[in-house]
Order: sequence, then C-alpha cells, then structure tokens
Amino acid sequence: MIREARREDLDQMLELYLYLHEDGIPEHDDHLYEVWDKIIGDEDYHVIVCEIDGKIVSSCCCYIIYNLTHNVRPFALVEYVVTHEDYRCHGYASDCLAKAKEIAISHNCYKIMLMTGSKRESTLNFYRQAGYRSDDKTGFNQKL
Repeated sequence: MIREARREDLDQMLELYLYLHEDGIPEHDDHLYEVWDKIIGDEDYHVIVCEIDGKIVSSCCCYIIYNLTHNVRPFALVEYVVTHEDYRCHGYASDCLAKAKEIAISHNCYKIMLMTGSKRESTLNFYRQAGYRSDDKTGFNQKL
C-alpha cells in the first residue's frame, strides 16, 4: 500500500533511513518528535511510504516549492528515495515515485526535480527509467 506517513511511523522511518545514508538512529528526544510533527503536519511536505504487511519497506519525500516563475507555478523536489535491502527490485520505490508525481501534478507543478548522491549506474538508470533526466541541468550543493 502506498500512502503518506503518519505520526506512528517515525520508528520505522528511522530504521528505513539506515539503508539510505544514516549510520545510526537519533536519540528519541523532544527535538526529534518536534521535527517529525513539523514534517508530517506540513501540507507541502509529503513523506510517501510503501507498506507491505504492516512494514514500511520503501519511501521518498516530495516537497512542493512555490515560486514566482513559470506562470507562478510551483515545482516539486524529490529526495530520500530508499528501499529496505530485502525488498529491492519489486517496484516499491517506483510506486513511491509515481505517488510523488501524482502529488506534483495535483499541485499544478511545472516540473519535478530529483537529487541523488549515488554514482552507481544501476541507481542512475532506475531514475532514468522513472522518467527523470540528467542531461539538461547541472546540480550543485554546499554542505553547511
């Protein structure tokens, strides 16, 4: 089942992110819960999950970003695409990306941007097969 994350999904999300780039689960303190509540309470921040038999096995985040260009239409940014290693190659991440696209269309976005830190050709081909292009923009980031 593809759906948006709920408050009670926090622990499963933190465990899933261990397959992304995290090397540990943060301390369960007031700050963690405050941030999670802000995330799931923000109507423009969509944490999309794929749940199989009560377990969250894949996820991505889709952010709607408003701006004054392109006839005052927003764009969507997709980040944190991750699938539990035991559930890969079953189309779950593709389903999450399809839901992100559906959300972007429903918000009248003119484009979806996706960033990845992966250099693996299999990962890059996965994004290409999902309809994303890497030949028309140059991405940069600055670590703070």
